[in-house]
Amino acid sequence: MTLTRDDAQRGTPAPAPGTRTQQKRWRSADVRAGYAFLTPWLLGFLLLTVGPMLASLYLAFTDYNLFRSPSWVGFDNFTALFSDPRYIQSVKVTAVYVLVGTPIKLIAALAVAMLLNLKHSAQGAYRSIFYAPSLIGASVSIAIVWKAMFIDDGMVDKIGQFFGAPAGGWVGNPDMTMPMMILLAVWQFGAPMVIFLAGLKQVPAELYEAASVDGAGAVRKFLKITLPMLSPVIFFNLLLETINAFQVFNSAFIISGGTGGPAGSTLFYTLYLYIRGFTDFQMGYASAMAWVLVLVVGIITAVFFKTSKSWVHYSGETR
Repeated sequence: MTLTRDDAQRGTPAPAPGTRTQQKRWRSADVRAGYAFLTPWLLGFLLLTVGPMLASLYLAFTDYNLFRSPSWVGFDNFTALFSDPRYIQSVKVTAVYVLVGTPIKLIAALAVAMLLNLKHSAQGAYRSIFYAPSLIGASVSIAIVWKAMFIDDGMVDKIGQFFGAPAGGWVGNPDMTMPMMILLAVWQFGAPMVIFLAGLKQVPAELYEAASVDGAGAVRKFLKITLPMLSPVIFFNLLLETINAFQVFNSAFIISGGTGGPAGSTLFYTLYLYIRGFTDFQMGYASAMAWVLVLVVGIITAVFFKTSKSWVHYSGETR
C-alpha cells in the first residue's frame, strides 16, 4: 500500500507494520490449500492418464506380447498396419459408421428437439421418454437385448416375416449388421437432443415473427434463422458425436461375439485394437493402433475448428 500526496495532506494514517507480509502469508496459505485439494485429481491424471499414455507411446515402437520384455522395433508396427487386411477392414467399417451414423443421429436429435420445442401438454413426459435411452448409454445389457431382437427368429425377424421379408435376422447378415449398429446409435440420440432443445430455447421469437411478416415459410425460417442460430450447438454436437463414434466398442463386441463378424462387418477399429492387444497379445501393435486413432481424431478435431469459422455464427458477431 503506497501513501499518496493527497492521503498525506488529509492525514491518512500509514498502514500498520506487517500488513503486506500478512497478506502474502494468507495468499500463500490459499495457494497451498488449493493445491492440496487438487492433489487427488493431479495424482489420478498423472498416474492413470499421462503415465499410461506415455507407456503406450513407448510400446508402440516395440514388440511386446505381455509375456516378455518389450524389444525396440522402431516404426515396424506402424508400417505393418497398412499391410494388414483386417486393419484396413476395421478402418472402412469405422469410417462408414462415423460418416453415416453421426449425421443421421444428429438429424434425428434435431427433428425431435424441434417437436419438443412446440408448446403442448405433457412436455416433460415426452422429453423424459426420448432421453431415457441415453441414460442407459452404450451398456452391455442394451447390446445383449439389441442382439436378441435382431437375431434369427428374433422379434425384428418375426415382424419382417409378417410383412413378407425373408427370414434369417440381421445379426448373421453382413449387409444388415451396419444398419443395425447405426440404428442402435440413432436410438440413443437423447444427449444431443437435449442440447439442441436448449439451443432452440435461446433463439429469439422476434426473429420468427419478423420473418412471418416478410412472408417467409417454415422451410425458409428453418434455413435462414434456426440453422444459423443453432450453428454453435450443431458444431458442439457434431464434434462430440464424431469423437464418440470413433470409440464404439461395447455394442460391436457383444453383437459380434468379440470376433468382428460376420465377414468383418462389425470389425470396428477399437474392437480390432482389443483383439490384437488382449486376444493375440500383440500389445505393441495395439499401442500403435491406439496412437494412430489419437492422431486421426486430433486432425479431425483441428479441421472442425478450422472450418467452423466459415459456418458457425455466434450472437453479436460481425463478419
